[in-house]
Amino acid sequence: MPNQHELPLPFPELTGDQPLLPARMVNEYVYCPRLAYLEWVQGEWASSADTVDGSRKHARVDTPGGELPAAEDIDAETRIHARSITLASNRLGVIAKLDLLEADDGEVVPIDYKRGKRPHVARGAYDPERVQLCLQGLILEDQGYRCSGGVLYFVESRERVPVAFDDELRGLALSSLHGLRGIALGGRIPTPLEDSPKCPRCALVSICLPDEVNFLRPGAHPNPGPPRAIAIGLTEALPLYVQANKAKVAKDGENLAITIDDQAAARPRLAEISQVVLQGNVYVTTPTLHELMRREIPIAWHSYGGWFLGHTAGVGHKNVELRIAQFRAADDDKTCLALARGWVRAKLVNSRVLLRRNWRGEQPPEAALAQLEHAIKTCSRARDLPELLGIEGNGAAAYFGAFAGLLKREDNSNFGFDFSHRNRRPPTDPVNALLSFAYAMLTRAFTIALTTTGFDPYRGYYHQPRYGRPALALDMMEPFRPLIADSAVLQAINNGEVRPTDFIGGPGRTNLSEEGRKRFIATFERRLAHEVTHPQFSYRISYRRLLELQCRLLGRFLLGETVENHNFTTR
Repeated sequence: MPNQHELPLPFPELTGDQPLLPARMVNEYVYCPRLAYLEWVQGEWASSADTVDGSRKHARVDTPGGELPAAEDIDAETRIHARSITLASNRLGVIAKLDLLEADDGEVVPIDYKRGKRPHVARGAYDPERVQLCLQGLILEDQGYRCSGGVLYFVESRERVPVAFDDELRGLALSSLHGLRGIALGGRIPTPLEDSPKCPRCALVSICLPDEVNFLRPGAHPNPGPPRAIAIGLTEALPLYVQANKAKVAKDGENLAITIDDQAAARPRLAEISQVVLQGNVYVTTPTLHELMRREIPIAWHSYGGWFLGHTAGVGHKNVELRIAQFRAADDDKTCLALARGWVRAKLVNSRVLLRRNWRGEQPPEAALAQLEHAIKTCSRARDLPELLGIEGNGAAAYFGAFAGLLKREDNSNFGFDFSHRNRRPPTDPVNALLSFAYAMLTRAFTIALTTTGFDPYRGYYHQPRYGRPALALDMMEPFRPLIADSAVLQAINNGEVRPTDFIGGPGRTNLSEEGRKRFIATFERRLAHEVTHPQFSYRISYRRLLELQCRLLGRFLLGETVENHNFTTR
């Protein structure tokens, strides 16, 4: 049966390597082109209360039911009630899942379910929903069915809104389809909306960073104000640590059942877990691994002594664009040097601040502070990575040379925490053992943050690739060594949270005991939960969220949305 309407725009046939565009992505494009690009091209996704609620309200129509007769078998008496029907048009290059199909006087009527109440606007609904529904109608017509209109059903208000597929709406639907395919083939992400009321409720706002990108992008706005804190949500899920020898982690409904020697130890809820950190000989069942991967909850594996060995995740992030940009930049010596200069400078600045704030002597360590100041000024003039490495080494030597002055000495309770210089592999004293353990935990935190934001953590810029070394995680953590790891060590020692008796000594090495690790992990996690004021964006943010924010800002730089990578330095 021929279509009742000719296509108002020329529509070329798809080549074999171009995928069909989902109609719901065209909906996103009309709502926000950047959102559609993030979801469709870069494969980004994040759940929100709205998306979870929408899935729940779609549950009934998402269950297939009924049948759709052939177009020639439908007449004025035909009755149809078919749910969750997937149809596609190769000519248009679009695919859609139709929530419900009914028939009226020989025509099929697509019905699309929407959460919420019917909006009181001129056309009865907003353009994104109308366009999505119209594309369903165009697909049906391409399959030979008669379809001149559809219905939007709003679940919360239980109202049906009829939508006529007139020439104006058909033109808007096809031009939007052209537009989405154009930006997808163009390979350049659209600019963010500026101060839009759409952004606060968007599920991808913490990925898109609209206000932050506009604030950092030169020429985006003549007088940009500080970003709204819309990208900084509450972090309710927390890491689960399991370090008991021969512990077992199994799935039990919506909980994890942790047992030690077949005795129940804990039953944390899966919804409250952000990652699972396993130390030493811990057994995880296969159903548990499947469930954690399905929920995108990574598992971090550590040795019994605390060394970070690696992590287990699902199929990986789909943002190929970001990894291509990451690898391309890693082959450019100027980009590597510019990024490395920024990380080293931020590390030296934060180290200087830590010395000033936490010094316990009567006079500040002027010599160490002067050496750090000199290193800060000269690192921006480093001509290559080896020279920059030497500058960083001089600054680190000055910093750790004064580190003992940050340790509490009012009584003999800290007698076992003597520190003269930094050593590792293995650490030979309790302070170095704590520093090494803290750096291993920070490496794990950044490795997982980079993986979940789409990077390859093993291809770095300052730390060059080496087998088994997460070079980019080591790059990114440089500014945060003093702010998170060193600060946690100072807090654990000076507050008596870790004692000299919490260490196990051996020939030329010192390790934390199991009880000591447990207490220091609590200190480290409290440090990650500590909130600071962002020096550029002016909003409050926890260090835990800041790690992800810095990863995403690096991505915006590599993809060309900002002119430099902005590092975090404390005030």
